[in-house]
Amino acid sequence: MTHEVSTAGAYVTSGAEFTRDDRYIATRITADGRDGYPVEAGRYRLVVSRACPWASRAVIVRRLLGLEDALSMAVAGPTHDRRSWTFDLDPGGVDPVLGIPRLQDAYFARFPGYTRGITVPAIVDVTTGEVVTNDYAQMTLDLETEWVALHRPGAPDLYPEHLRPEIDAVAREVFRDVNNGVYRCGFAGSQEAYDTAYHRLFDRLDRLSERLERQRYLVGDTITEADVRLFTTLVRFDAVYHGHFKCNRSKLTEMPVLWAYARDLFQTPGFGDTVDFDHIKRHYYVVHEDINPTQIVPQGPDLRGWLTPHGRDELGGRPFGDGVPPGPVPEQDRVPAEHTAAAMAG
Repeated sequence: MTHEVSTAGAYVTSGAEFTRDDRYIATRITADGRDGYPVEAGRYRLVVSRACPWASRAVIVRRLLGLEDALSMAVAGPTHDRRSWTFDLDPGGVDPVLGIPRLQDAYFARFPGYTRGITVPAIVDVTTGEVVTNDYAQMTLDLETEWVALHRPGAPDLYPEHLRPEIDAVAREVFRDVNNGVYRCGFAGSQEAYDTAYHRLFDRLDRLSERLERQRYLVGDTITEADVRLFTTLVRFDAVYHGHFKCNRSKLTEMPVLWAYARDLFQTPGFGDTVDFDHIKRHYYVVHEDINPTQIVPQGPDLRGWLTPHGRDELGGRPFGDGVPPGPVPEQDRVPAEHTAAAMAG
């Protein structure tokens, strides 16, 4: 039996449009434990890859909410085979908390013979070694609403109740045309499928630019879940999607509003300090052999622009609302200094 893994179940099928497999493990970790998994400090481990945009959402939200002490984090290596993400960054290639070399071990512990994608992010129950959920979209919403008792003092409200309908509506458009849209371009199996995805992507980016000309953030005057979801695609755009996925009408740096917006978030504690450009580039250019059979990883782009002034504060807004920024990144969660924009510039 073959078990396949990717950040998105993403492979090219000749003549076909890319379709995402969205059959995720829907078990939830909630304050009342109604699915059998109550919120509990220290019980669970978040497994991520810094290369993956879907996992990066959980990394950012965990940091913004100050959940580092309550929810430990395992970082898989940036590349994988068709079987599983691996813990090759850890001594002996074994996660020090879960005691496993491959994420698939946690999936099989709960679901022997599991046949769907072994995806990140995933949350594993440390007490049993079993995966709880890999439903990345619900995962961050639950961290924001179900884990409130464990949030740090001054944590922002990333999913304010009165704005949820608008956040959800914006997030749906961003997912369909941008987050998933870049994959629909990159893994299109026909010219027609690619052309359709390409136009939908840039039409949506143009509309988002118009929206963000007038306001600092996507919804309301503070950072919300919607901003997190858009950021993880924008931060990968020039390094990966523009060339590797043929999203090449414009670079992010050539879209002034979105470029300033992305820099604003990147320079906000909790965003840029979670980004590992080395892992991002190595994952896409090495793993996607059907797109890049040589597996050559490009040296560019020049990343110095991420650290330049953005001017978005002139639009007002309060990044953390009534809260405060998170403190320094804990030592165990830091991106290696040589993988940051400052080190990789030029």
